[in-house]
Amino acid sequence: MALGRQRERQTDMLVSWEELPRSPGHAFYDKLQVVLIASEFDRFVETQCALEYAPRRGRPSLPPGRYFRMLLIGYFEGIDSERGLEWRCADSLSLREFLRLGEHERVPDHSWLSRTRSRLPLEVHDQVFTWVLARLAEHGLIKGERIGVDASTMEANAALRTIVRRDSGEGYREMLTRMAKESGIETPTAEDLVRLDRNRKGKKLSNADWQSPTDPDARIAKLKDGRTHLAYKPEHAMDLDTGAVVAAELHAADQGDTTTMPGTLASAAEHLAAVDAAPTPEAPAELIADKGYHSRDGLKALDDGQWKSRISEPKRDEFSRWHGDDEARRAVYNNRTRLLSGVARQAFKLRAELVERGFALILDRGGMRRVWLRGRQNVQKRYLIHVAGYNLGLIMRLLTGAGTPREFQARAFAFLFTIVEPNARPILVISVATDDQSAAFAVSIIPDPSR
Repeated sequence: MALGRQRERQTDMLVSWEELPRSPGHAFYDKLQVVLIASEFDRFVETQCALEYAPRRGRPSLPPGRYFRMLLIGYFEGIDSERGLEWRCADSLSLREFLRLGEHERVPDHSWLSRTRSRLPLEVHDQVFTWVLARLAEHGLIKGERIGVDASTMEANAALRTIVRRDSGEGYREMLTRMAKESGIETPTAEDLVRLDRNRKGKKLSNADWQSPTDPDARIAKLKDGRTHLAYKPEHAMDLDTGAVVAAELHAADQGDTTTMPGTLASAAEHLAAVDAAPTPEAPAELIADKGYHSRDGLKALDDGQWKSRISEPKRDEFSRWHGDDEARRAVYNNRTRLLSGVARQAFKLRAELVERGFALILDRGGMRRVWLRGRQNVQKRYLIHVAGYNLGLIMRLLTGAGTPREFQARAFAFLFTIVEPNARPILVISVATDDQSAAFAVSIIPDPSR
């Protein structure tokens, strides 16, 4: 009898496949999935990553399509860490559907993501970024006629208090303790070190003398909010006619705009050439940038090339002296003449609107203002796919009217109105509808207040 009852209990615990929890899917991710599958995204990334995967059989690896989808989710959901990505995907049935996970497959953990990222080279991530640009070109979202360039800052995953000297490896606190002992304080307290640091001369930190032991690629810089921190410098080249980012480079934070602009423009030209929209000296593209990019050598390099410069010129009180450099004089005057047109004013207005908004969406809303990875190459791998998600959002906005799941959900609207029956009994009617679904009605009868 007891054995029979135990078997009945075990039978009651069995769940059939039809009874397993399934998700109806998220409308935004379902449509994004259609875009990816229609363009054979998985076949493309598997072909690009084939050389990085071992030919022999072993422990199942993370499929490339699933790896890149998880990084795209990081942008769309605004998740900055890989642990957060794992938790979010494991908690959502609709995201499991987007990752194309089976019923009994588990979500890849953060260490799995980290190992896959370290093994896939930066070139593969750049090829995925270029693939997304090709999809934008198919939808007419790449013009290549007006390119705006701007840079921002990104806080690195390293503490400023742990920096060490490049020559000796001495830490900042150790240096202050040594200086205090040399000044006659045998056992300096924390207050003594603060006082010494405040009063000493030449206390400005230099990237030539100091570095982070945990992230040597990070540089001391002032962030957009005014704080001084170890940081990186992301720089975008954006198509001002569509808002698409055609180049997303990550530079050292201590490099000036005039130093990093040639590399960003070279990347932009390469990506535009991949979608047959590259500028040429015969048909140059307009380059729109602020006064931080203005320099004589930079304008000389751009003059008569594939970029027609419209770079703001800083105000100077003194007269310009050319010292016989006629090429620099001609390039500066040509750029100054192009700034006086109405076309330039309209282009600068677009740049202020689109480029700054792009940084806000990618860095602030997208969760990349502060990174949790270390090493410039590691950060750039994640950042490229993050910007690719932003570009895919342009396609989704064209197809659905919303560029992110949060925006898609916010487009749902509701109406509230009351119907009074002939017996004077009110009925509350709520009408809810979205752009892609039929209206749903919920009717609630308000009880008679006299009862």
